[in-house]
Amino acid sequence: MEKIQLSLLFKIIGLGSASGLLFQNNTILAIGDNSSYLYEYQTETSKLQRHPLAENPQENTPKAFKPDFEAITQYADSIYIFGSGSTENRNFMVQVDSKTKEVIKTQDLTDLYLTMQSFAKIAPEDFNIEGVIYNGETWFFFNRGNGKTGKNVVFTVEGKNLVNEFQIISNEFKLPKIKGIRTSFTDAILVDDKIYFLASAENSNSTYDDGEVLGSIIGRIDVKKMKIDFTQKISDTHKFEGLTLYKKSSNEIEFLLCEDNDTEVLEADVYKLVISE
Repeated sequence: MEKIQLSLLFKIIGLGSASGLLFQNNTILAIGDNSSYLYEYQTETSKLQRHPLAENPQENTPKAFKPDFEAITQYADSIYIFGSGSTENRNFMVQVDSKTKEVIKTQDLTDLYLTMQSFAKIAPEDFNIEGVIYNGETWFFFNRGNGKTGKNVVFTVEGKNLVNEFQIISNEFKLPKIKGIRTSFTDAILVDDKIYFLASAENSNSTYDDGEVLGSIIGRIDVKKMKIDFTQKISDTHKFEGLTLYKKSSNEIEFLLCEDNDTEVLEADVYKLVISE
């Protein structure tokens, strides 16, 4: 069993409902599922900048209208931010220039999300994309199985684009339970040829309504075999929704995790998770 250490590292004032993050060059880039901003936090100075992702951006958008940005990934000079697809107005991807933090384009992924639902036999009310990985050739989308059917699915997507020229493979995973409730994907990243993922247990069978948080796990998937190498509980109380690589050595890997507080309070805790092998 891997040795796990979890500790609070940063408290970001001005960011709420954190749902995804990236780390590079002493900078945390983060999104919140209530917000239509990309947040840029300098870890050495605690300076926070906001970059709009849409016209008339808001930090606490009413639930029925929010874009529900739940996934963020980067490749080369572009950052890609994804809505969860859990309602019709949450089907958009925003591509951002990683240097200027300006929006390059916004795309409607309705056809992709509908194809995923059909391919994996996921009802619209059970569809909820919480993590995305891109390696320059292949996209991995993680459906959080917190709906009634509990389908934790990884979609592997390749093709010319994500709008109308793509091919899909799906793999369903049975994740462990916490206090009798099945955990479900909340984020994932690629490190070498391994996918590290977060999953949380929440006492609700709805992708829309929040429930009592029962804890979170971390796990690892072998990309070539699409099999889980290990899972381990990291908290009984936190719903971690963001995962990014912080540091890596030959026998230790460090991640940054963010927690969704499911409130309108503009304050986010970022934790460091250390796994020793």
